[in-house]
Amino acid sequence: MMKGRVTADDVAKKAGVSQSTVSRVLNNYPFIKEGTREKVLEAINELGFTRDEIARSLVEKKTRTIGLIIGNISNPFFAESAGVIISKAQKEKYDVIIYNTNHDDYQLEKAISTLIGKRVDGILAAAVNRNNARVKQLYENGFPIVLYNSRLDDSEVNSISLDNKKGAMLAVEHLAELGHKKIAYIAGPSKYLTVYERYVAYREALQKYGLSYDSELVFKEELTHDKVVTFTKRILSRPDRPSAIFAMSDEMALAVMDGVAGLGLKIPEDVSIIGFDNINIAANSYIGLTTISQQKEKMALLALDNLIQLIESDQKDVQPVHVIIEPELLIRRTTGVCNGS
Repeated sequence: MMKGRVTADDVAKKAGVSQSTVSRVLNNYPFIKEGTREKVLEAINELGFTRDEIARSLVEKKTRTIGLIIGNISNPFFAESAGVIISKAQKEKYDVIIYNTNHDDYQLEKAISTLIGKRVDGILAAAVNRNNARVKQLYENGFPIVLYNSRLDDSEVNSISLDNKKGAMLAVEHLAELGHKKIAYIAGPSKYLTVYERYVAYREALQKYGLSYDSELVFKEELTHDKVVTFTKRILSRPDRPSAIFAMSDEMALAVMDGVAGLGLKIPEDVSIIGFDNINIAANSYIGLTTISQQKEKMALLALDNLIQLIESDQKDVQPVHVIIEPELLIRRTTGVCNGS
């Protein structure tokens, strides 16, 4: 029995070929006789040889590893888009190291440092605050980085994101055209540019339809399920309660639905609800959440494709990538004609 790590030299001896021939087979060199290739592959299988990827990365100066930074893995949008990225990356022969920040700026900085320390070839990052200096510095230093569902203020950092203003406008317009005059909004904190843009569009849409803005109907705190449920119950217990609630994410729209159910109200008869993202469960027949689709699969794949192009490009002066995806209103069962005043 062979002891220790099996080497390419062991494979060469077993197959009766040179070590350089083994190397050519491993790297899919085209001009190898089929019989020779088969002997090498047979020896690899018999000996249980595995390539030393660390040594290979030192030679090629690439690890074929990508860092993926997300805001919260429990949020279906991040989980589902991460699944798309990982699956496609594997097909492209890239490994993915995923880092969950829980929307904490310190954890984001730590994630970047950790991934750089692990010599990843590039980074995909979501949920990056709009003024992040570290991300901007990485980009300016020529490190391959692409943001998805995130952008920075006044920066050329590569990004793939939705037209968030248009998406929020579509949501409010849909509710206004159903006759809703009091529309609450689950906004969340504006440290993310995408979130801020949705809030701005919400206010602009209210103004467009001659609807008044009420700060008491806008939730701007850190987004947690329990806090949104409490807020929902509070505003729906008012004598002049809103007839519709727009949530900046489907995850928070589900929290709103819990709050509505806790009061014994009906959806959409008593209150209409619209989300943002189009996570998979939104289409469930028992939920039927009306929402704004971010086309998350398209966003995730575009982000990965552009990152790989940056990694594999030999060009020194690559133009920044900025892709804005069109949102889509998906009308389901949680919105209906306003029955109140």
